[in-house]
Order: sequence, then C-alpha cells, then structure tokens
Amino acid sequence: MPVTQVCYLTPIENPSSLPPMPANAIQLRDVTKSYGAHKAVDTLSLTVPSGAIYGFIGPNGSGKTSTIRMILNILEPDSGSIEVLGQTKARTANDRIGYLPEERGLYKKMKVASLLEYYATIKGMPAREARLEGKRWLEKFDLAAWADKRIEALSKGMAQKVQFIATVQTRPELIILDEPFSGLDPVNLEAVRDAILELRAQGATIVFSTHDMAMAEQMCDSILMIYKGQKVLDGSLKSIKDKYGQDTIRLRTDRGADALIDLPEIEYKRDFGNYQEIRVSGDSNDLLAKLLQRARIEQFEITRPSLHDIFVRIAKPQNEDHSHE
Repeated sequence: MPVTQVCYLTPIENPSSLPPMPANAIQLRDVTKSYGAHKAVDTLSLTVPSGAIYGFIGPNGSGKTSTIRMILNILEPDSGSIEVLGQTKARTANDRIGYLPEERGLYKKMKVASLLEYYATIKGMPAREARLEGKRWLEKFDLAAWADKRIEALSKGMAQKVQFIATVQTRPELIILDEPFSGLDPVNLEAVRDAILELRAQGATIVFSTHDMAMAEQMCDSILMIYKGQKVLDGSLKSIKDKYGQDTIRLRTDRGADALIDLPEIEYKRDFGNYQEIRVSGDSNDLLAKLLQRARIEQFEITRPSLHDIFVRIAKPQNEDHSHE
C-alpha cells in the first residue's frame, strides 16, 4: 500500500510538559527561496500572533505554498530565519502542528474510524483516547454512520471532512490549512468553518490559505497577501481597508449595470447583478447627478473596498480593462 504523507499531528501530552505558548506562533524574518533563476519568495517577513486566525492569500504561483512548506521544514529557505511556536528547530515544532495540504490523500482501503485511530496513535495518542476523539469528531461532522466504511466509499466532501478531522483530532497548537474550503458544498463548508472557529476558541492558532476572499474577510483576525514572492498586504482587515480609504461606491438602480454605460469617469466597475461596485475619478456627487437623469437610484453608498476588490487591484494585470468586469 503506497504511503501518502497527509498531515502533521500533535500527540496528547501532559499540559505541564508542553513549552509555554509564545506571543507569536510564527515569525519569519527576511526569508528568501529560489528555484534556479526564479525567486519564489523574496525577503518575506511576517508575524502570526498566537491564538489568531491568520489568512494567507495570493494568486496561484505567488509563493504561498513555498512559504508554508518552509514553515513546516519541508523546504529549507535560502536565507532568513523562521521561528515556529518559539522554536527554530522546525522539526521539533512540527510535533505541535496540524497540517492539511492542498493535495488531499487518504488510504482508500482503510475504514474511516481505523484510519483516524491510526493517524492519532502514530503521533502518540493512546488508542482508547484516539477512538473516543475520532468518534466525537465523526459525530460532529455527521459521519458517525460511515465509521466502518472504507475511505473509497466516501463522497469527495466526506473524504475532505475526514482528512480535516485527521489534521485536528489531536488538538495541535498550530493548525495550517491549505485551501480548506476548496470543493466543499455550502453545508460542508459551514461545518468546517464552525470547527475552525471552535478550535480558535480553544486556544489554537489557525493559518489558512484561500482564494475565497469572502471567507477570509469573515473569519480572519489578520491577513497577509503575497504577490510575486513579496508581501504586499499584512495586518488586520480594518488596517488594510483603511489604507485604501472609502473610494468604492456601491450602487443599485432600476436599470442595473445599463445605467453605467458610457460614463467616462468610471475607472472600475464590478457587476454583482443586483448591485454594482464602482470607482470614479472626480466628484462622486457629479456622478450621482448624472445617474439621477438616467435611472431611479435605490442605493448609492460610498464605502470601503471589499477584500476581493483589493485583491483584484493588486493581482490583476495592469493592461486589462477594469471597467468591463
């Protein structure tokens, strides 16, 4: 049976034997990683406070996965320093980390309960405790009826929830989730989201990478965006939005997006169907006066940009026409 490395799990130990939780769960200082001539991560520094939910966003190929793998000591940085849970010896720190990789993999011929017990016991959890903890999580995720089924019999969403359980069932101090919501239907997505919030409430630090900007905006205490290997955003959602100011107009009219045709002052337009978000050059009152001549205004709100909007501003090629999104 081929071996697939699925996750790093934490053994249950006497709490008094564990080192104290540092103020920062992760600290990177000027970390660089290159593959030949390509610099995947360029002098990256970041701090993840203990007990926080920290979102890690960026386009594909931006350096997110390389950074996560260096934090886990799967890759060595070319330069810079990495401290995880107060330790610079990353493999020692990994004993206190739960890791869910983007590339999912489970032993398909094993039964669900046996697989969860196996993953827990190889990291030091007593077998009886592993069975009880696995059972608790299966009940929580409405999978108790599948405990004696083989992994290959599960749907994709069920298998993803089982792998999530395997990552967190031993109560790691630091949990790193690579695209944890990818491919989940709304019901399963809510189940995983609620579980992440519960783990944070119990004291765990959660780092997750995602392309779901709405989920990052709802859940994260702090957000980092990496683009072309460099940090371009880092901080609380409020501080990030404060940086961009209130330059977005949320608009709803009885004509929808048609009311915005041939208005040259519009620099950016995003059509959400029931409403539009736009940015304009010049005075927003002048635009409002023009719109009142074209349509009945149901909403005209000057607001901060969404995280999705900020992401697109940074990551979208500059030569593309934003006004026709």
